[in-house]
Amino acid sequence: MHLSRLIRTIQLALKSLMLHKLRSGLTMLGIVFGVFSVIAMLAIGEGASQQAQDQVLELGAMNIIIRSIKPPEDTGQSGGGNRSRVLSYGLKWTDFHLLDKTIKTKSKAIPVREIVQEARHLHRSLNVRLVGCTPEYMEVNHLELSQGRFLTDEDQQQLTNYAVIAHETAQELYGIEDPVGSSILVGGASYQIIGVTRPRTASAAVGGSLSGQDYNKDVYVPLETLRSRMKDLVIRVSAGSFSAEEFQLNQITLLIKKREDVIPTSDVVRESLLLDPDHVQKKDFAVVVPLELLKQADQLRWIFNIVLGSIAAISLVVGGIGIMNIMLASVTERTREIGIRRALGARQIDIIQQFLMETVVLSGIGGIVGVLLGLSTPYAFLGIQWFVEAFVLEAGSGDSELARIFSDMKPQIAYWSLPVAFGISVFIGIVSGLYPAFAAAKLDPIEALRHE
Repeated sequence: MHLSRLIRTIQLALKSLMLHKLRSGLTMLGIVFGVFSVIAMLAIGEGASQQAQDQVLELGAMNIIIRSIKPPEDTGQSGGGNRSRVLSYGLKWTDFHLLDKTIKTKSKAIPVREIVQEARHLHRSLNVRLVGCTPEYMEVNHLELSQGRFLTDEDQQQLTNYAVIAHETAQELYGIEDPVGSSILVGGASYQIIGVTRPRTASAAVGGSLSGQDYNKDVYVPLETLRSRMKDLVIRVSAGSFSAEEFQLNQITLLIKKREDVIPTSDVVRESLLLDPDHVQKKDFAVVVPLELLKQADQLRWIFNIVLGSIAAISLVVGGIGIMNIMLASVTERTREIGIRRALGARQIDIIQQFLMETVVLSGIGGIVGVLLGLSTPYAFLGIQWFVEAFVLEAGSGDSELARIFSDMKPQIAYWSLPVAFGISVFIGIVSGLYPAFAAAKLDPIEALRHE
């Protein structure tokens, strides 16, 4: 009984709406574009958010950095009186092999050895950071080559005397001369230059997560080559006395596969290293986790969704106002019809149901069409990107940098937004139809019959 009555109410609603096809269609457009704009804006926001998050993650948000630090107190061994000492501290190769074998959540483990040395070429000299590294160092630190090549695994295995120098190092020592193929003297050892990196903006410090670092005065050599030449002892002579530091690795960087594993893995790393009594006694390492970058990546997603979703939701509200306006006009036009129905025995609840069903049908059909249009957002965006690439980038007009960012963006449908947008459209249709429905139900039947 109730089902047949519901079907009849829907049929009456459709019949009433079809009597004014153009008006019903235009009213429905408000909901259609409202739902479409919610889905489209959230898809664009999701794509832009993902792009921004990828850039944040590239800064090292999925890295765990373990650094050697000098002990707070001199726990090294002294020899030859007070004028000389050897301080032994920091990360060891045994630490690297332990982490490499036991940490299953990592994708890569990268050891690094850094020493500040004087680099010379002919009569020119420059204090540089001599970095013993593996081929992965270039990818992790986002270095790019202006010429030549970077170090390879074969260079590591064969202990080659190859070096890749940074942009500023090349300018200071070689000027306009092409450095590739030339030799450079660093720390008393000669290396053949095989590549030059592009200028790189110094990384800024990010809270307690990352320290600032300048990559433009570096010399990169195979880690195994540096290890074979300089061993683990660094000696500094000053005013008739010398100081020496003995350490094996300055840094170990772990690249974690999944972002949610970064924090738990850092705890495992810390506990693993503290199994070594030397580390416990000397407190000679620090585990650095980019918490600020992780939080920033999460905040970006919420900001994009909230801001763009709120803007798009306004169009849904406007569509709801359009429905209310049309339904109020419909009540005025159909006053005599309402009076006849009331005279034939229709109750107030029947009139309310009729007008509410009309608004639900309007908003429901509009919501379905809007969802279908929303699903086409990525394909429509491809057309816009083609236009930008063809007429903006190639023509060189406008803000080309902004155009490139736009052309790289890929909208991603947030599938949770489909039922949400459709549900909101129906809800707004119901809310918008309540006042007209009650206004129609409260009409006096006798006055309604007299209405012309």
